Amino acid sequence: MAKSDRNALVHGSNLEQKENHRTKYRDIESKKYLTEIRTEYDKCCSTNLELVGTTSTPTAQDDATIATRVELLSKYKDFLDQQHYAEKFDSRSNLHSSVLEEFLYYLFKDLVTDFGENALIGKSHTFKDILFMPPKYSEMLKRPYARIEIIKQFNPT
Repeated sequence: MAKSDRNALVHGSNLEQKENHRTKYRDIESKKYLTEIRTEYDKCCSTNLELVGTTSTPTAQDDATIATRVELLSKYKDFLDQQHYAEKFDSRSNLHSSVLEEFLYYLFKDLVTDFGENALIGKSHTFKDILFMPPKYSEMLKRPYARIEIIKQFNPT
């Protein structure tokens, strides 16, 4: 797997950060849960990486590939959403939300390669703020005067 592809495995990276954190998640229960989650994640990830498709050229296998990916996601998400994991890793940890983000990588990884070797999948921009700055409130009814602040993500590859 290319280095840039590894960056797209955001859920795996999130898990790794938790496994290697110097201060958080060092208690016995956290370590146990992370080991259990890692085992299930590795199975789901390796199966997804072995699957090929869909691409820009439709095949008879496309529906089955998508169905398999969705089934893998559902099974893993159901596992991860067990109450004891949800309580240990709350929404601030992004553990649960990063699952869907990584699923999108699996879903589109083969399609993106059809657009050329420089095509990227994953985050490239982050919206920081949307500000509405009309000169006066009544002007906002005519035009929103919206400003969007964007943070460009640095990609060293």
